[in-house]
Amino acid sequence: MFQKGSRYEKTEKFAPSSDGTTVFAGIRPRAMGPATGVVEHVVKAGDRLDLLARHYYNDDRLWWRIVDANPDFLYGGDMVLEAMEGLVILIPKAKE
Repeated sequence: MFQKGSRYEKTEKFAPSSDGTTVFAGIRPRAMGPATGVVEHVVKAGDRLDLLARHYYNDDRLWWRIVDANPDFLYGGDMVLEAMEGLVILIPKAKE
């Protein structure tokens, strides 16, 4: 279902109900362990997740790693709103 190497590759689908009908056609939430080797970043006006990923990882597509390291936020965009200026978020260490 997902490409090899995707962070969702090993995520399980929802099991059918006892009568065999599909309750939900999606996948279960993927397990995320605690972020290790992190940098604390103080949110400034104009910060965006893609720009932070570009700065810390040199790849703006890795914004999801920042979201994963901050599970207290249900929506990643909440981490970088101007109203959150001064908030400290965690940036996981780039993989070697």
